[in-house]
Amino acid sequence: MDTIFNIGFLEVKWIDLADVCLVAFLIYQLYKLLKGSIALRIFIGLLSVYLFYLVVKAAKMELLSTILGNVMGVGFIAIIILFQQEIRKFLLIAGKTSSARNKSLVQSILFRNKNRIDKLDISPIVESAKILGGTNTGALVVIAKSSELRLYAETGDEIEAMISKRLLLSIFNKTSPLHDGAVIIVNNRIKAARCILPVSEDSELPAFLGLRHRAAIGITELTDCVVVIVSEETGEISLSRDGKLYYNLSPLELRAKLNIYLFGTEDDIDRETESSIDVVSMTSKIEA
Repeated sequence: MDTIFNIGFLEVKWIDLADVCLVAFLIYQLYKLLKGSIALRIFIGLLSVYLFYLVVKAAKMELLSTILGNVMGVGFIAIIILFQQEIRKFLLIAGKTSSARNKSLVQSILFRNKNRIDKLDISPIVESAKILGGTNTGALVVIAKSSELRLYAETGDEIEAMISKRLLLSIFNKTSPLHDGAVIIVNNRIKAARCILPVSEDSELPAFLGLRHRAAIGITELTDCVVVIVSEETGEISLSRDGKLYYNLSPLELRAKLNIYLFGTEDDIDRETESSIDVVSMTSKIEA
């Protein structure tokens, strides 16, 4: 009675269409939440394994179906372990009650603004990095791409101001209460300052790298952002992307890399990565 149409022996009802649409909507919203982070790759991997399990089960391949069935049986526990940080942060967002300072959960999920990285003006970043490097003033500037880094921005103080060289120099002034931590830039605006970033746990990183550089590498291991670092000890400018650190850059080199990594095509990025010297090769040159 409620059947809309038949596909062979399969009857498609209104409730089936509603079920499929709801699942598709939830998967799409989950993709938007995870977009730009390493968690998205893990989720796609788990989804691929599950789809493969359904195909194997439908083909009645008993041995493989049994093995994958046992794996999928503990899938819920595996998801909790793999996504513990994302789940914890999501629950923190859900538990927020202040609507004055934070978007509601529905707004943050359904009406997230699309990141417009093409509007970013990198000149204030490059110029301020040059000045800060000349005075040995440490700085950490995170430039968001597809991920808005909202969860990391909430660890600091909200700024929500247009990006400018004077503002960046004021924030990282050694007497400023906001200088300790990272600045997060989204959509050509300084979203927050004094933000706490995850520190990389890579044991192969050189010993001379301090906490500021390790934090820059850590955030780029988890998201697709680009980070500019100014060393407080040496004044040298570095850039981190995709878990790699490019050390001791001139302002011109920094501008070129930012243009490629923020606005370039994949071919441009591949050629730049092949011609770049990352921190591991730089370490070998220093030791030599």
